[in-house]
Amino acid sequence: MLSVIPDVDILIQKYLLPSLEHRGPTHSVIAAFLVFTPFFIVYRKKAVPYFVALVQHSLVGDYIAGGQIQLLWPLTNQYFGTTIGIRSLTNIAIEWTMFLASITVMLMTRDFATFFRRQRSNLILAIPTFTVLLPPILSYPLDVPILLVPPHVVYAVMFSAAIVVELVAILEDPRQINRFDNQKEKKG
Repeated sequence: MLSVIPDVDILIQKYLLPSLEHRGPTHSVIAAFLVFTPFFIVYRKKAVPYFVALVQHSLVGDYIAGGQIQLLWPLTNQYFGTTIGIRSLTNIAIEWTMFLASITVMLMTRDFATFFRRQRSNLILAIPTFTVLLPPILSYPLDVPILLVPPHVVYAVMFSAAIVVELVAILEDPRQINRFDNQKEKKG
C-alpha cells in the first residue's frame, strides 16, 4: 500500500492544490525519511520494509522510468531521473523483478494469507486499490505498457479480495467493527 502513496499528489493537484507538481515533494526520499522517523524510533527494524515499500516507488518507479522527480526536496527543488522510459525493456524487467520479489516474500513469510483473513486493516487497502483504479476513471493520462498490466491486476485483485473479506464480515455482523477493541478489553 505504501508504494503508491507518493502518487497522492495526483489527487491533491486535481482537487486541492492545482499548483502542486506531480512527482514533486511527495516523491522525495528525504521527505519520506522525515515522515518515517517516528516509526523508526518506535518500531526500529520492523519499520524498514514499510519504508522500502514507500521509497521504491520514487526510486524504482519514477526515478528510473517516470521521468524527473524532486528526489531531494526540501533540500533542493531540482528534478532528478534517468532517461529510461516506462516502455523500455529495462524498466519492464525491473518492474517484473520487483513484482516477483514481492510475491516471493509474501509467500515465504506467509503474509499472502493475511489478504484473506478478516481484519480491520484490510480496509486500508482501499487506498492502493483506488490509486490503481482512479487514474483511468479520472482520465489521468497513463502510458503503461501491456506487459506491466498483469502485476497491477494481481495486486488489484489481492487488495480487492481483502477488502471484500472484511466488508462481508462487517455486513454479516456489524458488531465486527469493534471486535478488535473488544478482544483488547478481554485481554487487558
